[in-house]
Amino acid sequence: MNRKSVWAIVAGVLFIIVVTTAVDMVLHMVQVYPPMNQPLDDRLAALATAYRVVIGVAGAWLTARLAPDRAMRHVIILGVVGTVLGLIGLVVTWDKGMGPRWYPILLAVLALPQSWAGGWLFMRQQASKA
Repeated sequence: MNRKSVWAIVAGVLFIIVVTTAVDMVLHMVQVYPPMNQPLDDRLAALATAYRVVIGVAGAWLTARLAPDRAMRHVIILGVVGTVLGLIGLVVTWDKGMGPRWYPILLAVLALPQSWAGGWLFMRQQASKA
């Protein structure tokens, strides 16, 4: 894997982390979310899941856009990275009372499908330009 390939994947990961963290912070500041030391309830975890999926698709689209070739291979790698990070989050937070237990499970499960969706959107755009 060359530097451009690695950069494409790292850019997708960084985009997803930075944007989701920014949205989280804004939702805490405007008091949609409770203070940082309080857990999210099911409703707020569903909200977080929804925008994380959208941001994840966008991050995968970015990875596909930056990939020097084989865009879908790059977004699948991004999805695997997301799944691994999601599983780490699941293990680290399991008994911490940080919110519903389904939430980190769902984030890990959705990482690959949302990455595939971002890659599919990019490939569809490319095909329509041709």
